[in-house]
Amino acid sequence: MTDGIWSYAPEFNHPEMHELAGYSVEATDGTIGHVDRQADDSGMRHLVVDTGVWVFGRSVLVPVGVVARIDTDSRKITVACTREEVKSAPAFKTDRETLDPAYLSRVGSYYRGLPPRRPA
Repeated sequence: MTDGIWSYAPEFNHPEMHELAGYSVEATDGTIGHVDRQADDSGMRHLVVDTGVWVFGRSVLVPVGVVARIDTDSRKITVACTREEVKSAPAFKTDRETLDPAYLSRVGSYYRGLPPRRPA
């Protein structure tokens, strides 16, 4: 059985079939950045989000289980966490980490431990 943190909610009607690169990413309290790429390595779907220098100055890996809304018209994804929570997630440094079970386990545990919330 696939862990829910790595799967889109059923109401999104198979967003993995759409190219999400370039979509802006919003937290519950503001912009995080834009989707650089999406991945489905070993069934662990996630987005690599480029935060740009003006926010955090690095990329972050976000499991798709925290995606709360996808607006294809405005090309915007909203996640059910705050900017600080995303910033505090285990650091993403290289693409090799997307294949590292220990790293992905740390990321999954971190996001599973966040308080549930819905964006405004």
